[in-house]
Amino acid sequence: MEKSMRLYYPYSDYLKNKYGEKVYKLPINVPGTCPNRDGNLGVGGCAYCGEIGAGFESLPETFSVPEQLAQNKAYIGEKYGAKKFIPYFQNFTGTYLPAEKMEALVRSAVLPDMVGINFATRPDCISDKVVSLLAEIDQEEKINITLELGLQTANYHTLKSINRGHGLAEFIDAVLRIKRAGLAATAHIILDLPDDTMVDTIETARILSALKVDGVKLHSLYIAKGSAFEKAYQRGGLQLLNGQEYIDRAAAFLAFLSPEIYMERLVGRIPEEHSISANDGRSWWAIKDDILKTLNEKGLYQGAKCDYLNGAALKG
Repeated sequence: MEKSMRLYYPYSDYLKNKYGEKVYKLPINVPGTCPNRDGNLGVGGCAYCGEIGAGFESLPETFSVPEQLAQNKAYIGEKYGAKKFIPYFQNFTGTYLPAEKMEALVRSAVLPDMVGINFATRPDCISDKVVSLLAEIDQEEKINITLELGLQTANYHTLKSINRGHGLAEFIDAVLRIKRAGLAATAHIILDLPDDTMVDTIETARILSALKVDGVKLHSLYIAKGSAFEKAYQRGGLQLLNGQEYIDRAAAFLAFLSPEIYMERLVGRIPEEHSISANDGRSWWAIKDDILKTLNEKGLYQGAKCDYLNGAALKG
């Protein structure tokens, strides 16, 4: 199949092309918080976020970064036959840490067999100071740093209703600053948030394409224990989309997304013990298979409808 006609551009292909072999992420858990939790912006966090954030599969934060990497490397390397890895500061907001502490943590992850470093963070925690520091490390250590930004949706009304604490402008600003510094930027998107429609799904893909983000992680909305959404769900005030609606939105999102953007994930997952509802009760791989099936049935692929940039009205 020609590159332009592949169903989607998987992250694994991007990594293999860049590094010449399989590369796996190693989750890292470090002490930290979020401006939407510590009182800077709010204390409740985002409506979908549980008490422990997103570090479900991480080792305890009491372990040092090298210790966590060594343990995870031993397990993942043996399980998947991997020899190259990317430390992933996954939980809460990595760039919300004091600059000196952030720098020390990043440099402590520059170890043999580590080819990149990924930071999960928020758009409103990206500044010229942050990206300049990370770009300096990127160049000095010859390691590829990627900043993973939680956007979730381009609908700024929804961003307000889910208590994100920022709007669309902050995301655009963050991506532009990251790209100017020569670093990579990826976006986390939840396709089935309350009040969002298929129009929002498509517009989100269009904006990410226009900004030329490097990658995207898609998630379906799961109800994490301890989240504001759990309370709303338990009292019947939160209506979830069914599984087929998520599949249809994922297929449409891919069709409007630039084929140059790699996809880290087509659907998210959460351990059962940390949620009360996730993925319509189905496995992530079954949902992924159905997304690919839907693309095939509709004659779609990633970028099939990405014809709206570079003076679209002048074409023809």
